[in-house]
Amino acid sequence: MIRFVPRERTPLWLTIAVPVGSGLAALLLTALPLALSGAPILDAFRLMALGAAGSGFALAETLTRATPLIFTGLAAAVAFRAKLWNIGAEGQLYAGALATVALGAGLIEAPAYVLLPLVLLAGALAGAALLLVPVLFKSRFGADEVVVTLLMNFIVLLFVQMMIEGPMKDEMALGWPQSAPVLDEATLPKLFTGLRLHWGLVIAVAAAVLLHVLISRTVWGFRIRAVGENARAARYAGLPVGRSLALVGLLSGGLAGLAGASEVAGLKGYLTSDLSPGFGYAGIVVATLANLSPLGVVPSAIFIAAVFVGADSMSRAIGVSNYLADLVVAFALLSVLIGGLLTRFRLVLVRREAA
Repeated sequence: MIRFVPRERTPLWLTIAVPVGSGLAALLLTALPLALSGAPILDAFRLMALGAAGSGFALAETLTRATPLIFTGLAAAVAFRAKLWNIGAEGQLYAGALATVALGAGLIEAPAYVLLPLVLLAGALAGAALLLVPVLFKSRFGADEVVVTLLMNFIVLLFVQMMIEGPMKDEMALGWPQSAPVLDEATLPKLFTGLRLHWGLVIAVAAAVLLHVLISRTVWGFRIRAVGENARAARYAGLPVGRSLALVGLLSGGLAGLAGASEVAGLKGYLTSDLSPGFGYAGIVVATLANLSPLGVVPSAIFIAAVFVGADSMSRAIGVSNYLADLVVAFALLSVLIGGLLTRFRLVLVRREAA
């Protein structure tokens, strides 16, 4: 008989091996549907790797796709650390994008060194304010933040559609439902000429480093970890649980709002209802794959982005559905959940005694 015995301490090598092994396991599991579709497995993986990082252009596209995933992955990581189950990063992303357009499309005219920080701050504040509502409901009334944040995604998206088809619609878009473009002064510069990769990536990586320092080296970070481990014990010890959750909500929502702000200011230049193909939900997978480590979110987001970009390239080359990328992400999440169980428990074989 096999029993699960809690580990007293998780080895460092196991902590590193779980996310790496989960990614490899996801790719191996994907070989089965590839084989069933009749595609050459090794050639398909080769084409996927080339499509994600086989050239400077491919690598830039992967990093561009990874930028919002880093923000939403950080948003999920910091929230889940405090056992605040934020499933609303998608809505917070759109709220940040809407605030960026509202401020950066001509409401304020200022030099780039003034306007650009303002629109990014507006995006972060919009996402933070959106998540603060479920946090207050949870603290005051015990409301389930999973349900509240999930439902708010749909409310925000409907509101965005109303705005870009009404007051914020671009009259020069030939009837297409999109917002007016942001001014050049509110645009994030490109990192390299001729590529879409922009300074949002630098901001995202810097946010990961700062969040790591906050969680591991500050009193606020200790409070966040304590609330996540046991909120009742933290409250009994005199820690301000409500204020700690409010701080986590502001951080998590602000990071998700920055994802929307960077997509508008750095990539598209305007807002549409299909701005995000699910970055908010994919951020949960990114954070889980990174074991909620802010620094681990960066490579985790790059891996997930590489899967999506590589799968698109591979599907065009050999005629396989690009939904294969969704399978890889799903397998990665399943693998990391199983791996997470093994980091907390040891498998012990126990012999049954004869009656």
